[in-house]
Formats: sequence, C-alpha cells, structure tokens
Amino acid sequence: MAALAFPASAAPNPTQAKGAESEYVVLYKEGVSLGWAHQAVRAAGGKVVHENRDVGVATVRSDNPEFIHAVMNQRALEGVAHNRVIGEAPKTKKKAAKIERLVGVKGAKNKVALTGKPSKDTEPLADLQWDMKQMHATADGSYKKEPGDKRVLVGVLDTGVDGDHPDIAPNFNRRLSRNFTHDIPTDANGNEVDGPCEFKSCVDPNNWDDNDHGTHVASTIASPRNGLGMAGVAPDVSIVNLRVGQDSGYFFLQPTVDGLTYAAKNGIDVVNMSYYIDPWLWNCGNNPADSPEDQLEQRTIIKAAQRALDFAHKRGVTLISAAGNDFVDYTKTNDDATSPDFPSVPGEEPHDRTVPASCVSMPSEGEHVIPISATGPSGRKSYYSSFGNGYVAVAAPGGDKVDNADQRPDDKGGIWAAYPERLAKARGELNADGTPNVPYIIRSCKGDKCAYYQSLQGTSMASPHAVGVAALIVSKYGHRDRQGGLTLDPGFVEKILRGTATAKACPSPSTTEYVWYTKSGDEWVKHTSTQTCEGSKGQNGFFGNGIVDALNAVSS
Repeated sequence: MAALAFPASAAPNPTQAKGAESEYVVLYKEGVSLGWAHQAVRAAGGKVVHENRDVGVATVRSDNPEFIHAVMNQRALEGVAHNRVIGEAPKTKKKAAKIERLVGVKGAKNKVALTGKPSKDTEPLADLQWDMKQMHATADGSYKKEPGDKRVLVGVLDTGVDGDHPDIAPNFNRRLSRNFTHDIPTDANGNEVDGPCEFKSCVDPNNWDDNDHGTHVASTIASPRNGLGMAGVAPDVSIVNLRVGQDSGYFFLQPTVDGLTYAAKNGIDVVNMSYYIDPWLWNCGNNPADSPEDQLEQRTIIKAAQRALDFAHKRGVTLISAAGNDFVDYTKTNDDATSPDFPSVPGEEPHDRTVPASCVSMPSEGEHVIPISATGPSGRKSYYSSFGNGYVAVAAPGGDKVDNADQRPDDKGGIWAAYPERLAKARGELNADGTPNVPYIIRSCKGDKCAYYQSLQGTSMASPHAVGVAALIVSKYGHRDRQGGLTLDPGFVEKILRGTATAKACPSPSTTEYVWYTKSGDEWVKHTSTQTCEGSKGQNGFFGNGIVDALNAVSS
C-alpha cells in the first residue's frame, strides 16, 4: 500500500473499562501507512494478531467493550466487523456442518446401479456422471481435445481438501496448499461450532477436510483418469487447497481475504468459491432492520472482500462462485430471516429483514466474479438454485435429486464426487467390510486400493464444473508466466466461458412451479416454489449465457 499518513485521532484511554476479549476484523483506510494504522488500532484499545498487508485487513483482539466505536473515531481506519468471542473447546462431539447438503432423504431405498462395463477410455463410475455428459466433458469429448495441463493451478477456497484421497492425490499440489483458518470450538453463546481441535495448534494440515464439501468440489474439478472411480472436468490440472472454511461450514472474512491474496501472489489461475461470507447472506450498508454496528460490519465485509477480489483479478486469477441455494432472484427484493447466522456477541440471533437488490452476497456479487447457477439431469434449472437476469453468468450441472417423474429424492440426480473415507467411517456410513450402508455413498476399487464417492446437489456443485472448464481454457490458450506455469487474462477466460456455453431459453411459460417431496416419518410432504425466468435465449436469469460446454470451450 502506498504511504499516506493520517494522524491518530485519540490516544488509548488507560482507564477504559475492560470486557471479555473479542476478535475483530479491521479495515485500514486505503493508502494509509502501516505505522499510522497500527497506532490507530492501539488507540482504539486493540492489538493486531494477524495482518494482510496486501489489502489492509487485520485481525485484532481487544477487551474494550467500545472497540467498534473507538475504531470509527480513528481516521486511519475505515471499517470494523466482529469476528468471534475467544472461547474454550467443549468436550462434546462436533455438530453437522452448516453447509446445506441438500442430499434428500437419508436412507431412501433408491439403489445406484452401474450399467454395463466401462470402456478402456472411461473411468469405472463414468456411467453415473450425467453431469459430464451434459457439458461434453467425456472421453470422446473434451478429454480427447484438451484434458488440461499440470501447470494450470486451481485454488479450492473451501473447507479443505482430502489430499490423500486416491482420486485426488495424483493432482494435489501439497507444496502450494495452505490452511488460512483456525478451528473455532464455540460461538459467543457457548454453543459448539467446530468442536474440540484435532490438532494441538487448532490448525488442520493442508491436506485435511473435516467437512467433505471441499473434497467434493476438488474432485469435480480435477479427479484424474487413473482407472479408479471417476474423472473431473479437467483431469490433468493441479488442485491447490486454499482452506478458508471452518470444519462446521462457516466462512469468515479474514480467511477469504488471505486466501485470495495468496492465490494472486502464487500463480493460481482459477479459484472456486462455493460459499458466502458469514454471517450475512446479504450485506446491506444501511438496512433499517439492522443496528448501526451491524450496518458498519456489512459495509466492512463488502469493502474488504472487494479489495481482495480486485487484488486477485488484477494479478490473473479467474474468480468463479456459486450463485446460492436460496430459490430466489438476486435482482429483486427478498426476505432474509437467516442473518446473522453466527453470533459475534452473546445473545445475538438472526432477525427478519427485507433485503433490496442493492444488498450484495459476497463473494458471488462482487465485481469480477462469475456466478454460476445449477442445472439438473434434464437440463432444467435446479429447483433450489438462485437466479437473476444480469446476476447469473452461466449455468452448470449442480444436481437436482427431484428432477424426475415422481419428484421424490433420488441420489442418481445428484453430483457424484470424492468423499473422505475417514469421514465415512466416523459418520457410521460403512459396514464392517467397508461397503457403504447408505444410498448416497458408493465405493470403487482398483486392486487393493478403494475410494469413496458421495452424491450431493447445490450451486456449490455447479460452480466447480465451470471452474474445470475455465481451467481447460487456460490450459488450451494460456501462455507461460514468470513462475513457470500458465496464465491467461481473466477477462479472456470469462469471454470464452460465456461465449462457448450452450444457450438455453427460459422455460415456457417463463414462470415455473417447482414441486418436490421429502419424507417426514412415514409421510411424504409436498413442497412448492414459484420462480420466474426473465431475459432472452442468449442471456436470462436461469441460465445466464447458457450451460457451460467443455468441448466447445477448447474447440473455439
């Protein structure tokens, strides 16, 4: 940052009252010198414990109960957001992840059957991959034309990647992988979040995934063609784990900023971001339903995240994100009863608020980001996928387990990808002989080596399909960078991604009533959602410029 000095507005008050120590994320004024920024933090009663100097964002601890107000009295500081109350690890087991898995009814009696034998050019579970067929990422499609280049680096900003999974390990770049998170035992109310730390430092290794989400994403992008399980969209590119999500599935501001700036400085070509930055689904700078402190927090999240996105985009990183699983049009006014979803102060709970289209979900609505909606096996927009004309860039297979005649959940309609064996064992999903005892997990073996895969659905699953195509584009058209890899301008990558997608018109009529059933006890419960597609065949709210096509992208 260029040096631009601002005097601190006030000195620390040695007599100020002390409260419980809390963590905050503080945004430095753009262009301010680090010395003045540090002095301002101290004057507000804080201590910097982590700092991202590339974009001027710091994690700060303070026991000053008026720290937020004190920060805003400092001219060298521009924003502040709660991070967490410092807590102790509980002695209980972990809760299920926050990420909505959308896997339908566990224990449903649908069976996954493989038809025929794979040819020598396909992977054993290729018959399950309707998603790859939909976008022509197959042995007789894009694999033959361009399977990817090992020099292309894809960053998975997620809950971690199981780098030892047999169908990820060959393409996993352990040297560049990093974990930007610390496990959080409890929240401000004392409720368990990540649970007890598995490692003494509370920092998991860079090849670890306690959630499963990040491993599934990585597998979809780049599982290799190795005669085991299934292949990803770009089976010869490299996966870099840039862990920014908690075990529990929360994603906070500082790790996202750190992951993006690291990607920019280490030659990462494309990143996948299948999440929104907690605790606000939509960030509103002046929503009357929120307190002044909450409004400030949301403005800080927008500004800090955008600085990191700008930093990465300027340095050649193509930024791709999931559009969201909220059933709604992001270009309209919506209701939000889920935010804040993580209590930063004791007693804080989500509250109802009306959210105009000017509010933004980050990172998907950030500048330079390519948002991806989801499609099901029939090619329709998935029932859960968020949408919006001018919001969605392109669509990609994300799974739709009720995209079938009877509208009951069927795991064959999900996206199959790698699943950590350690989690399958811990969750009781395997029999004593290692075979799965639930329908949403399958096993593939090659000799004495076995691997597990699970069926999920969500825009989280759609985004990595588009990321895989972007990686193929860089592989095909990229040029050498200073670090010996390949690089390609993100604007050019986006132009090819959009321009080679298969255009798909809005359904007719344009308003669709989605119907699906879930099981509650012995009863099937009907659900409906009415959604309207706006726009032309070439660009609309459901599919953007169309469904991504891997073969078209490397044949243009």
